[in-house]
Amino acid sequence: MDPKLILNIGGGPTRQLPSHYAGWNQHLLDIDPNANPDILCDALDLSVLDTYDAVYTSHTLEHFYKHDLPKVMKNIYNCLKRDGVVEIYVPDIKELVSRLAHSSLDIHDVYYRLSDGSPVTYHDVLYGWNIAMSKGNLYYAHRCGFTGLSLAASLQEAGFDEILVSSDGANIKGLATKKS
Repeated sequence: MDPKLILNIGGGPTRQLPSHYAGWNQHLLDIDPNANPDILCDALDLSVLDTYDAVYTSHTLEHFYKHDLPKVMKNIYNCLKRDGVVEIYVPDIKELVSRLAHSSLDIHDVYYRLSDGSPVTYHDVLYGWNIAMSKGNLYYAHRCGFTGLSLAASLQEAGFDEILVSSDGANIKGLATKKS
C-alpha cells in the first residue's frame, strides 16, 4: 500500500511536520519561492481536488484577510480525499489579549521563543513576525486573528465534519474531517 499523502500549507523551508505524519509523503505548498516548495502558489489559488489524505497548516491562516478565509478553507476542503483530515494551528488571540490585559507586560515583550531562540513578541503574534518583515519578507504579515469559536466556525462553513478545537494557552489547534 502506498504511503499516505499530506499537503503542508505554508510550512516554509523546514517542511516540519508533527511526528504522527512520519512515513507520509509530503507536498509543501508555499507562496514564498525561498521556501523551495513543491507547489508554489497562494492557498487562495489552490485548485487541487480530492488528492490528499491530510492537510497540515501551522501558523498560516492568520496571514490571510478575513474575507479570504472562506475561499482558503474551501480550497483546503476540496483538496482532501473523502474522509481526509485537516490539522490547523493558529495563534490564540483571545488568550494573548487576556495575558496582556491582566499583566504589566507590553506589546513588545517576548511572548515565546522559537526552537532556535528567536524571540516572538506579542506584537509579532498580532501583526506578523517583525524579524522577517524588517528584511523585506512581507509574507509574514498577519491580516486576521482567531479564537477557538472563530476557527470552528470557519471549518464548519467550509463543510468540515467532526470538528475538534482546543487551546494550549498560546495556540489553537483545529482538527476536522471531510464529510463522507
